[in-house]
Amino acid sequence: MNSARISELLKTRPKTSLYWGLYLASTEAGAQADLGIAVAKKLAKRAVDRNRIKRMIRELVWTAQTTHLNSSDVVVKLKKPIGRDTRGRLRKKEKILLRSQFAGLI
Repeated sequence: MNSARISELLKTRPKTSLYWGLYLASTEAGAQADLGIAVAKKLAKRAVDRNRIKRMIRELVWTAQTTHLNSSDVVVKLKKPIGRDTRGRLRKKEKILLRSQFAGLI
């Protein structure tokens, strides 16, 4: 997904939860659905946690695209910092909360 398409999607109205912004738009005819993920370094300090969050999002979106997001471009953006209570580290309890909130958006 190129930056122009991402900017275009970010101007649309998102579905939101406490931690996530989910931007959806239908794809052009014959085009393949794309996924964009934005996890800022300010919001998730450790690279390990950013990568873990991105893998989790990819997994959830891919499963949703096979069922009901058939031909939609998706951009997912983290809105709130993670790990405030755990010195910037993503723990299992918070990971479960993030996963449930994102699954609720889809």
